[in-house]
Amino acid sequence: MNTHLDLLTGDSAAGLLDAAVATAGGELVDWRVRQVDHRPGSTTTVAYRATVRWDGVTRSETLGASVGRARDSSKPGVVTLSDGDATVAVWRFPDDPALPALPGAFDPAGVEELLAGLGVGHQARAHPELTVRAYRPTRRAVIEARAAAARVFLKVLRPRKVADLHRRHELLSRAGLPVPRPLGWSDDGLLMLSPLRGTEMRAAVRDGARIPSPDEVLDLLDRLPGEVRDLPRRPAWSESAEHYAGVIGAALPAEAGRAADLAGAVGERLAERGTGTDPTHGDLYEAQIMLTDGRITGLLDVDSAGPGHRADDLACLVAHLDVLSLVRGTDPARTTSAARMRRLAADYAAAFAAAPRGRGADRGDLSARVAGVLLSLATGPHRVQERGWQDATSRRLDAVAAWLDGSRLAAGVGTA
Repeated sequence: MNTHLDLLTGDSAAGLLDAAVATAGGELVDWRVRQVDHRPGSTTTVAYRATVRWDGVTRSETLGASVGRARDSSKPGVVTLSDGDATVAVWRFPDDPALPALPGAFDPAGVEELLAGLGVGHQARAHPELTVRAYRPTRRAVIEARAAAARVFLKVLRPRKVADLHRRHELLSRAGLPVPRPLGWSDDGLLMLSPLRGTEMRAAVRDGARIPSPDEVLDLLDRLPGEVRDLPRRPAWSESAEHYAGVIGAALPAEAGRAADLAGAVGERLAERGTGTDPTHGDLYEAQIMLTDGRITGLLDVDSAGPGHRADDLACLVAHLDVLSLVRGTDPARTTSAARMRRLAADYAAAFAAAPRGRGADRGDLSARVAGVLLSLATGPHRVQERGWQDATSRRLDAVAAWLDGSRLAAGVGTA
């Protein structure tokens, strides 16, 4: 196992966390790894759920640690430690060294002022209730703020990314896409967004409720304005297959060879197509689509919008639906639920492949791109430290192989 990965996820992590908490005047009672972001040969960042005792009062906290990010060590709220070979930066949420706007976004008094500044008026003077909806250490966080009738989402990014994302939201909002309306941003990385109507498509998928037809998904993508082509191009998930194979190999050496071979096969298939110029969302899947009565009423996370292949958007949706069949605890009737989700993914893929040219995707190209997205998702069980993540990773690699050989798509009948 990579030494930095072992340092932050193995038994030695306890000593680092204990020392960091003690420096702040606390006592570490318990801890567990919650999330891992490992980039072989570069950086490793880990989030922990910890129980800490402060002056006799015990509470649950989120801690973070990184290796290979030298700039983290000099930031406020960070404790720097060393095991003799590596320098480790440790922090308590919200003092993330790469997200300087996060402490303010998680401070009720500061958020109260933000809401008042948006013109919410006296309603904002009720102490806002703050809920962390997402947190990827050193990458991003999303906090929902509620105060009386006001409801706003605070998205925290690395400062250099916030102006660009604000422009993307403005562009798509003006074009009539159902994306969160941007309400303002700050230089330190805070973007304020309006809420959207509806609930995540993922809930409808899991409950067997009405979901959009393949044509409705294609209609949504048709609405992306041509100006999206002028945005900076972001690599598609499938284009980074080799990187994700390396991540899998570092975490699970027994599967390193197979992951590398699968990534090589994906790369060979993609090389035939070249660079795409279609307007794309860049990260389209069921948790990014909001529904009301089964109809699309919202589209989230436009960070990756830009030029690319439409097939990558379609493949991303299909791959995420397919991987739901492999997620532990999908449904009490697990076998039936898993089969239904596999069929749903295959049906969407078959319908996209049968769509008129220019709207859908070539069957073989789509399968290869689904395989590439699934390879990126095969890092998930280790990243979130799922129980039995080794077997879960192997099952996801099985699915990658099945899309590459065409057997997964062959199960679709185009009736999603």
